Amino acid sequence: MVRRPVACVVAVVLFAEALGVAALNWFLGLVVDRQNMSLAGLDPDVMSVSSKIGGLVFALYFGLCGLAALLVALRGRRPAGLGRILLISAAVVHGLLGAFAWGLVGVGAFLCMVAVLGLIVLLLMTYDAPERAPAGPEDGGRDGGDGGAPLSPPPAPTVP
Repeated sequence: MVRRPVACVVAVVLFAEALGVAALNWFLGLVVDRQNMSLAGLDPDVMSVSSKIGGLVFALYFGLCGLAALLVALRGRRPAGLGRILLISAAVVHGLLGAFAWGLVGVGAFLCMVAVLGLIVLLLMTYDAPERAPAGPEDGGRDGGDGGAPLSPPPAPTVP
């Protein structure tokens, strides 16, 4: 099946993205701090610290999303509760980042965001349908989901 490998790939991608976001924002914070310039009267130290804090917050967010995907891969079950909410929100965030990346960065960044969005949606969709065990001799060939009713209705009585 393709479920677990997709979940593993999504987890690795989200962990890598968490590290990349943290490193990029930390670097930007250092650049702002070393330039010692003000933007619209803002203190450079405040901008530097806020860039670093923002990077750490987003890194933790993407790290939690990656952890949810990793748990899906390890358990082999669909995400539930907070994990499902995190993965859906990560898909929305990547859709928005892709839209912004198209205009601000270029087509390459847009394609990367859309690829991650596609992986997350694939993960959510492959685990969406509940699995059904095939009917076997141990349950009398009956469908296990309807309380033991036969698969076909009984024949209608004939009136003479």
